[in-house]
Amino acid sequence: MSEKQQNRALVVLLLSSYDSEGVHWDPICQPELSAKMSVITEENFVFQATTALRQEELFPIREVARLTGVNPVTLRAWERRYGLIQPTRTESGHRLYSLGDIEKVRSILAWIERGVAVSKVGKILTKTESVQPVSALISSDLVRADYAQWQQQVAGAVGNFDDIELDRLYGQIFSTYAVPIVFQDILMPVWRQLQQRQQEFGQTSEWVFFDGFLRSRIIQRLLLKREAHSRRVLVVGIVGQCRELELLVTALFVSKAEVGVRVLTIGLPFDELTLVCQKIQPLALVLVSNHAPPPELPKRLNKLAMGLDCPLMLAGDASDLLQDSLAGSSIGCLGNEGTLMHQRLRQLLAGNLDT
Repeated sequence: MSEKQQNRALVVLLLSSYDSEGVHWDPICQPELSAKMSVITEENFVFQATTALRQEELFPIREVARLTGVNPVTLRAWERRYGLIQPTRTESGHRLYSLGDIEKVRSILAWIERGVAVSKVGKILTKTESVQPVSALISSDLVRADYAQWQQQVAGAVGNFDDIELDRLYGQIFSTYAVPIVFQDILMPVWRQLQQRQQEFGQTSEWVFFDGFLRSRIIQRLLLKREAHSRRVLVVGIVGQCRELELLVTALFVSKAEVGVRVLTIGLPFDELTLVCQKIQPLALVLVSNHAPPPELPKRLNKLAMGLDCPLMLAGDASDLLQDSLAGSSIGCLGNEGTLMHQRLRQLLAGNLDT
């Protein structure tokens, strides 16, 4: 086989890895392939890199997206809008990322998950190369003040029943913060404030308007992810212990664990969940409760777990309250915090976290 044919075969192997689940080419683990290909892009099969580029392994944007979980659109925005990363450009304009760039992307993600707006990450990265607690560099008061500004704008749009302005703010917030921050620290506090003030004239209408807006947006996001997975995690609310929006937010957090998610409407009888799971055959069943659990709930959960052919997990406030009671059982507690929730789910599905 000629060298040109060998190069083509190697590129076909790499490109095919993007179309198969769980099989991805890794230049770090396969140095013999790295020696054959200095740089690979989506549009070109193989081209010889310059002497400077040969000194360091470089990755195309699709590979960086796979390694970090950050989609190409966001990577480009971090470069163009915020100047957070500066990938090398080929003569044809394709972006190529070094291992240092990839580590920087991971650092950016870590700061965003800690509640720092993406627009402020750049200043932090200039001060430190390692990920430290946010409190070491940014006052928690400043972070809360940032959230409060967004909440004030959202509340203003809701008070005016301005769906266009609310949609604009929703998009801005999503482009600035990680999903757990968007809901836990900005949107849901506004939702709860309106819910608690429904006795005041006009507050019920505002709450209904905002509740409907958020539910529709989350459903859209969940539907976009539905087709990517054949088997999904089933997310079900315990009757009387969570509202539909809280159920949907939990499902959105769970979906960040790179699994498919299916949400069933609140109202399913607890005793019929075994039958439902027999029909659907989910990867796991996640029950959601944000109320103080009744004394009999641990016993009912253990009985349910014995009748299931899939893992049973509990999410929401009840998960934290029952963690000690369920220690040593087969039931996984996901907690009520978005980032922790999808991390625990991923570990439980992989069998790497004790229940």
